[in-house]
Amino acid sequence: MSRVLDRMFHMRALRRWRRAARAAGQSNLSVLRTQRNQARDLRTHLDRLIHVADGRLALPKIGSSFFPKPHGTDWSWRSELWRGPLPVPGLSSVPTKSTLGGEVQLFHDCEYSELTLRQLRNTREADLAPYGLRMDVFKFDGSFLSLVIDLPAEAAVGMTRAHLLRVDTIIETEKPLEIFARLNIKHGPNTEQIVRELPLSEKDVMVEFDLAYSRLNEKRIEKIWLDLIFEAPDMNQVVLRDLTFCRHRRAAL
Repeated sequence: MSRVLDRMFHMRALRRWRRAARAAGQSNLSVLRTQRNQARDLRTHLDRLIHVADGRLALPKIGSSFFPKPHGTDWSWRSELWRGPLPVPGLSSVPTKSTLGGEVQLFHDCEYSELTLRQLRNTREADLAPYGLRMDVFKFDGSFLSLVIDLPAEAAVGMTRAHLLRVDTIIETEKPLEIFARLNIKHGPNTEQIVRELPLSEKDVMVEFDLAYSRLNEKRIEKIWLDLIFEAPDMNQVVLRDLTFCRHRRAAL
C-alpha cells in the first residue's frame, strides 16, 4: 500500500513541477521567485541523491580489489585511489609533492603549474577498478613529471630476490606519450632502482621487475614505491583506469 501511495505522491509532484516549468515564462514574478527557491531546495537533495546513487549502483563495486593474478601470487594490491572515493577527489594547479589520498603523490619542477589531478568513477564494462585517475597537463615548462605510488609495508614482508613484482595498468592518453615505470626498494642505506618502459602500444599494459638481477638486501627492506615517469607530457590528458601490483616467485634459473 505504501508503494502505491508513494507513486501517487511522486506523480502529483511531477505534474506540479511540469506545469510550473511550462508556465515560467508568463508567471507572476513573486510566484516565480517562490517557485525558484523551492526548486533550488529540491535540487540540492535530488543532486545529492543522484550522486550517491550513481556511485553505489555503477559497476564495478566500490572497494573492489579483484583483478586477475598469475599462478603462485603470494601478495597483491590495488591502491585506495582506484578502490574507493577520496575525501578530496581532485587538485588543480598542482604544486610539486602534492598528495591525492594517502598513497599517491605528484612530483615536478615546473615554475608555474598547469597540472590537474582528478579521481573519476569507472563505469565501463571492461573496467575492474571502481575508480580511475585523470591527469591533465597543459603548458609544461619543467624537465620532469612523475607520479609516485607508495606500496604498503606488507609488500616487503617475505620479499626475496626470487620474486617478480608485476604491475598491470590500463592507460588512455590523448596523444602518444612515453611512460616509464621505476621500482624503488630502500634497503638499509641503499635504494635499488629498476626501470621499465610501459608498452602502451600493446592491449595489456604490463611490466615485471625481476629482483634476481638486483643487489637487494632481503633482510633490510624498509620501503617500496613506484614512480611513473612521463616524458614530454605537455598538452596531454592521461587517464589511469587501473593500476595493480602482484608478487610471485620466478621460475628457477
